[in-house]
Amino acid sequence: MTDPTGTSGGPRRDPLLPNALTIAKREYVERVRSRLFGASTLLLAALAVFVAMSPMILRAFDSGSVTRVAIVADDPALGRTVADTMNQILIVGSPGGGSTWTLTLVSSLEAVAQSQYDAALVVTRETSGRLAFDLRTSQDISADKKQLLEIGTYGVGVIDAAQRSGAAVQVPTLTTTAIDGPNAGGKPVSSSEYASRRIVGIVFVVLIFITLVIYGMWVAAGVVAEKSSRVMELLISAASARQLVVGKVLGIGAAGATQYAVIISCALLALVVEERLSVALFGPSGSVAPSLVALSPALLLAFAGFYVLGFALYALIYAAAGSLVSRPEDLQIIALPLSLIAIVGYFQAVLALSGGTAGFIRFASYVPFWSPFVMLTRLSIGRVEAWEVVLSFGLLIVAIGIVAVIAIRIYSAGVLLYGQRPGLRAYVAAARRG
Repeated sequence: MTDPTGTSGGPRRDPLLPNALTIAKREYVERVRSRLFGASTLLLAALAVFVAMSPMILRAFDSGSVTRVAIVADDPALGRTVADTMNQILIVGSPGGGSTWTLTLVSSLEAVAQSQYDAALVVTRETSGRLAFDLRTSQDISADKKQLLEIGTYGVGVIDAAQRSGAAVQVPTLTTTAIDGPNAGGKPVSSSEYASRRIVGIVFVVLIFITLVIYGMWVAAGVVAEKSSRVMELLISAASARQLVVGKVLGIGAAGATQYAVIISCALLALVVEERLSVALFGPSGSVAPSLVALSPALLLAFAGFYVLGFALYALIYAAAGSLVSRPEDLQIIALPLSLIAIVGYFQAVLALSGGTAGFIRFASYVPFWSPFVMLTRLSIGRVEAWEVVLSFGLLIVAIGIVAVIAIRIYSAGVLLYGQRPGLRAYVAAARRG
């Protein structure tokens, strides 16, 4: 037997190049030219545009809605004065058929808790005569409405001073706290910023999920198709298992990156148009907070990192599993168990979107199989230390190295298994023979 170097009996050299790049090019061209690729790209681009335009769409539905605000004051006369004055300010601040405001004078915060209000405005008068406001907002109230309430308190202070026989104008004090939501009891993150983070987090989680599951299945399906058509026998004789695995991962990964470039370009274009369109529909005061508020360069870099590493990890697993299947219909046997791993991570990411950092969610953000979902979600809401990100990436890279060795061993033996249904024994035996 003669090895590629021309010497006989020596160990066979197995360089990745140029075979791996040749295989990657073949996989890339086949995927990009397929009808499924074009149809899925159009569908996902439309979904991305819809999500990007969702703040404006929600504002359109919100127009004309009723916002209930409770006015709480120890002095009923002061409460009625504040309610009447604030009502006039809010009407002026909501032109063009904006939201309808309902201001209700209640006796205490306990009464507020018993009813459903979007906000509660607690007002007291200090010994100096200055008004003090405590605005308690629900997580359901929008940023522009909260801003109108905050501005209204200053207007009330000015009018109150004028009504008290020309007393010196004293700027009222204002504190803002959250009634509910992840920031309950403390000063909340800006509503626009929090909504922006959630939108970005949802988009990233969906894209990562598609990357790991759907494109991973493409890898497995490609291996099965080659085995069922007996093309694998020709490929394995011209390239090593390592070259085939790496080439498939690179080619399909590049196809996924191309699709993402189209999708993200459409989403960014929608965000640019969204602001102008919102002003045209709702007037100058109808500007919506763009989702780009939370789209920082660091978050984009983290998304790119988790996309590349997460896809590499799952693609290696799917390639090895696909090599153990001889017929396309048998692929479903291994599809569900592999998908469940990613689905568990997806649901944990959805829980993390609420802003919680429970112990299990934090632990899941370090687990390599789940970190592309959970850690990316935690980053989008901004509750992650730098060392946690480094640890998550480090563990993911180590896991890829370990999985790559095992996957290539399974693949090298599994591609020659014809007519056998996959099972635990087949996996173990293939890994040992590899």
